[in-house]
Parts: sequence; C-alpha cells; structure tokens
Amino acid sequence: MAKILIVDDEEPVRAMLRDMLEVHEHEVEEAVDGRDAIECYRRGHFDMVITDLVMPDMNGLDLIMALREEKKDVKILAISGGGGIVGRFDYLPIAKLIGAESILKKPFDLQQFSSSVAKILDA
Repeated sequence: MAKILIVDDEEPVRAMLRDMLEVHEHEVEEAVDGRDAIECYRRGHFDMVITDLVMPDMNGLDLIMALREEKKDVKILAISGGGGIVGRFDYLPIAKLIGAESILKKPFDLQQFSSSVAKILDA
C-alpha cells in the first residue's frame, strides 16, 4: 500500500482516480491545483504524485519542477487530456523531460492506469 497525492482541478477526475487507487488499497489525498499540492506535499510523506498538467493557478509542469526542487526522488505520473496551458499543445512529452516517470493521455483505461502506477511504485 502506498500513499498517493492526486492533483487535478476537476473533482470527477479526482474521484475516479481515487476509486481506481483505493481498489488496490492505496491511501489517497487530493489537491485541486499545483499550489494546493505543494502545501499537501510539505505536510506529509507521499510515495507518489499523480498530476494533471492543465490547471488554474499553478499548472502541472510548474508543479513537477517545484517538487523536483524539493525532493529529487519524488515519483510522478503526469496525466493530461491533450488541452494546452496556452492553446492546444501536448505537454505530456515536456512533463516526461522535466521529471515525470510516466505519462498518460486522458482518457485512459483502468489497466493502463494500474500498470503505470505499479511500475512507478516498483521502480
């Protein structure tokens, strides 16, 4: 069982990810954007962070960079529906370049998600 922080500005997405993770008995906390995620991360130990990239206030790319500055070995899964922070651009490859262990494009299925989480946690 791992402690995982989900970061997404859409409540239905957070709920879906929570349900998928709790099936595997992971402990889950949620944050609504990058700033909220940093506060949560500083308050507790997390084995992994799952973050959307397109969010208001502080986007996922900025969050990944901030988390890497605080703790080099944080495990990160970046997810995105393909929308852009400014315009329509796929930021998932950039997330991988700046430190996400794995990336998933929304929508993804339970098998893809579970496999990615397990692979990252086992690394």
